[in-house]
Amino acid sequence: MRIGVDLGGTKIEAVAMDAQGTIRLRRRVATPQTDYAATVQAVRDLVLGIEAEAGETCTVGVGTPGAISPATGLIKNANSTCLIGQPLDRDLATALDRPVRLANDADCFALSEAVDGAAAGARSVFGVILGTGVGGGLVWQQQLIHGPNAIAGEWGHNPLPWPHDSERPGPRCYCGKRGCIEAFLSGPAISASYAASHGRQRAPAEITDDLFWLTYADRLARALVSVINVLDPEVVVLGGGLSNIDRLYRDVPERLPAWVFSDHVATRLVRAKHGDSSGVRGAAWLWPPDSDPRS
Repeated sequence: MRIGVDLGGTKIEAVAMDAQGTIRLRRRVATPQTDYAATVQAVRDLVLGIEAEAGETCTVGVGTPGAISPATGLIKNANSTCLIGQPLDRDLATALDRPVRLANDADCFALSEAVDGAAAGARSVFGVILGTGVGGGLVWQQQLIHGPNAIAGEWGHNPLPWPHDSERPGPRCYCGKRGCIEAFLSGPAISASYAASHGRQRAPAEITDDLFWLTYADRLARALVSVINVLDPEVVVLGGGLSNIDRLYRDVPERLPAWVFSDHVATRLVRAKHGDSSGVRGAAWLWPPDSDPRS
């Protein structure tokens, strides 16, 4: 079996998964807040506890907020700020006395859905997280594409394409720029946009205004086309809390042909099969079958 760990800002979840993708054991604990050493210890304890129950030593993959910088070997771009600047992969390897593979949580989501999820069988898959933030991951033939800067799939910090006058210069993003895709499409961005136009605060799940959601679908379509025109993926998989909005799977595909540079759009837009479990499953899939956990 292989172990996958989803290291989140509020909880750490770990599973033991067999070669067929069936989860045999699942455990979770609260994430120690602002305490890096305690976070490493919590991951170690989860892994060793699962192995004791399973009766075997397993490979370990970890999905993290942020990514390992190729320049420094340290975590960057993490919303769990205690991880930033830390050699998380090396510290976990030392704590567990074996190699540990790490990937961004959006990459893990994309890998899970490409291996045995909603995009199983597709050669090229773009996985999209629409939630508190907007992230993404790119998979080619069930292999993650990382890139030399470890930012492959980070479409959320490109500008919204083909902006209308009313969308310029765009809301300010936490990265410091204006008009980022994330600043238009994330959950907090939706709530802020609705409050600005309707004078009252609503969570995305509470918004029923058809025109509001048609505007959102138009923005999401334009944002996805910026990826489709470059990568031409067979499947785009949506995950995160906003992926549960049913109308997106009708409204967005209807708008893609107006922007895609082709006479036909064959790219499929689908909802994630594994839902909230995709991240931890993808972390487990970071190791190929028959890998030796000690090498």
